[in-house]
Amino acid sequence: MMRKVNLYIAMSLDGYIATESDNIDFLSMVESVGEDYGHQAFMDSIDTVIWGRKTFDKILTFGDTLMYPDKKIYVMSKQRKGDIQHITYRDDVVVLINELKQQEGKDIYCDGGAEIVDELLKHQLIDRIIVSIIPHLLGSGKSLFKNGRLEQRLKFKKSETYPTGLVQLWYDVKPTS
Repeated sequence: MMRKVNLYIAMSLDGYIATESDNIDFLSMVESVGEDYGHQAFMDSIDTVIWGRKTFDKILTFGDTLMYPDKKIYVMSKQRKGDIQHITYRDDVVVLINELKQQEGKDIYCDGGAEIVDELLKHQLIDRIIVSIIPHLLGSGKSLFKNGRLEQRLKFKKSETYPTGLVQLWYDVKPTS
């Protein structure tokens, strides 16, 4: 069975994953003690993480410890090269996904940024979209979905609602014929 690429990401109700200045503080408004919104169960289903360089740089500001030491992490960057611990820099996400899908392993987790998501959608390489909607209107910022993509049909899998107002939507991307 071929590995699947999962987009697992949060956005404001009006479709933004960050402000223009890459601020994601609005995500903290749904933090709740003991609630991980299914994140650990999702992480148990994957062994590979893909981040854009800007997303990765933002994650590095969260603390001294690199996240997910038990996962293979790829950071997409045109400038950076090589490996650091369990992290590999790559410059072409389409080539990377095609390579990873041919290898044995668990599913693949893409966590942005918007440019990486756009590139994967343009090449129809995302198999499942899991979006957590934060009950907040940012008004402007970095849009999760850009214009100019191919139309793609989705098959509803499930939705989860939480007391914080977060709604999580799960869709499989239907292959085009």
